[in-house]
Amino acid sequence: MRGRRSLPTPVTLFLCGDVMLGRGLDQILPHPSEPTLHESYMRSAVEYVALAERASGGIARPVAFPYVWGDALAALEQRRPAVRIINLETSVTRSDRPWPKGIHYRMHPDNVPCIAAAGIDCCVLANNHVIDWGREGLVETLGSLRRARIEVAGAGADLASAQAPAILPLAGEARVLVFAAATDDSGVPESWAAGADRSGVHRLPDLSATTVSHIAADVQRHRRSHDVVVYSLHWGGNWGYEISPEQRAFAHRLIDTAGVDVVYGHSSHHAKAIEIYQDRLILYGCGDFLNDYEGISGHDEFRDDLGLMYFPVIDAATGQLRELSLVPTRVHRLRVNRAEGVDRRWLLAILRRECGRFGCEVTDGADGAFAVRWGAHAA
Repeated sequence: MRGRRSLPTPVTLFLCGDVMLGRGLDQILPHPSEPTLHESYMRSAVEYVALAERASGGIARPVAFPYVWGDALAALEQRRPAVRIINLETSVTRSDRPWPKGIHYRMHPDNVPCIAAAGIDCCVLANNHVIDWGREGLVETLGSLRRARIEVAGAGADLASAQAPAILPLAGEARVLVFAAATDDSGVPESWAAGADRSGVHRLPDLSATTVSHIAADVQRHRRSHDVVVYSLHWGGNWGYEISPEQRAFAHRLIDTAGVDVVYGHSSHHAKAIEIYQDRLILYGCGDFLNDYEGISGHDEFRDDLGLMYFPVIDAATGQLRELSLVPTRVHRLRVNRAEGVDRRWLLAILRRECGRFGCEVTDGADGAFAVRWGAHAA
């Protein structure tokens, strides 16, 4: 982690949607993987780069490791979050044995400095791409990230390690604990579930009260005073804005019963609603942040090229949300750019519509960001 300073109260976190550094993005980095794919749509990862170039213009290769983060780096430098957490939807491996499924994401282990270039502290791995290249690929992913001193959550050598939180120390005795899990409706097969003597991901059996009680026991086993608890959930389908009553009830129970401070949801390829419940943050779907979909048609009405950088400000003493700002982004030429003009206005309108259903108001904030208000602070 970066140098630690005295912890102010409150503490700022950085969260974002899915980060897919495989396929086309891996191909433009200094150490591209062997590009052969096992998809019906494409047979080579290089073709995804060609699609992006046809849509947006040439990309000189190889790019430097920070390139893909683009304008996100300036936003991170400006806000200086204490902890930076992403959902890494990519296996980091040299394995050439794909799991028999439709799409496989792989980044070469020598490209891990790309993740470090953004100062990422924790990669959550409970998702439907981390075992794309088999359990051998998972083992190499875990090792590659840990050698880079990047913490992981949601996958491991067995169930106990997959359920264990990433522990991110701050100044003094305060910490951020990051737990991560996935559900079957996000595309995680049952065979990927970690077991007592089997590697894999932390896969939830359901969203029942019983499941929450098990999560609560895990949280309480690790939690200390002044810990901020983030629970990452890879759940739901890729498209659509609906939040099911079951999902909402589960998110509320995580807060009420398990003592979670931030519910960090993802899987949807576009941003979904935000809810502030009991002064705790619920992100139902953070959307994609980095992908290689540029130039691919289909589902255009959801604008999967647009994303958000989420900067919640949490009271470390109470876990309550004090502020929330969102920086709108757009993937262009396989890098993150600030979303501006019509793109920015489109995203703001969607957020106002979806978050308004949950009592949140999204407005223009400082420095081109969006500000989220709730409760008595909303208009």
